[in-house]
Amino acid sequence: MASDPFSVVTTGLQTALDRPEVLVPGLVALAVVVWTLTWRLTRTLVTIAHEGGHALLAVVTGRGLTGIRLHADTSGVTHSTGRGSGPGVVLMFLGGYPAPPLLGLAGALAVAGGHADVALWVATGLLLVTLVHIRNAFGVLAVLAAGGATAGVAYAAPPDLRTAFATAVVWFLLIGGLRAVRELQRGRRMGRRGSSDADQLARLTGVSGGIWAALFWLLAAAALILAVWVLLLRS
Repeated sequence: MASDPFSVVTTGLQTALDRPEVLVPGLVALAVVVWTLTWRLTRTLVTIAHEGGHALLAVVTGRGLTGIRLHADTSGVTHSTGRGSGPGVVLMFLGGYPAPPLLGLAGALAVAGGHADVALWVATGLLLVTLVHIRNAFGVLAVLAAGGATAGVAYAAPPDLRTAFATAVVWFLLIGGLRAVRELQRGRRMGRRGSSDADQLARLTGVSGGIWAALFWLLAAAALILAVWVLLLRS
């Protein structure tokens, strides 16, 4: 017999409420992302993950990674050498917007498995690798601040605080990644087109930028839904 939908929802909500150690960091991350002031102050963390996605795909596809720049307006750019067309450059441009939510989902799996400390050390390692490729002063400061905070919590914080911090970062990447895609879509509707990842992909593939933006949105939303199930709803 099929389950009663109301009972399923009620059970899910009760399961979520029974996990305040996951729910509270999620609500904090949601507030940070939704409130414009705190979002502007923290959005660079999403940009670091975004540019890291470009850099990773550039290396994986055999392109030469020449540097990453992060700017105070929360934008960023990844420079690489190689052909100006073909699968490699398409994959490089494709890697940016999905990177924050996919990292968040990977972190959610680690936290749910009781490995928040591992997630923090892996994040520290990724930030260290990113730091090697940063080519401007603001970018160095931003990555050092993020890496220092992550390493400090991983090394010195008590277990409960490590878990809470890792969980908050996971939620921030998931929700912030979704908001970043939303900003991309809003900007394109307002006529700000030309240099975004979606527009670059449109020029490279002939598929409209709107389709690429929609794909970014679907990937970010799917990652968030899966993470909600992993962290809050799974029995």
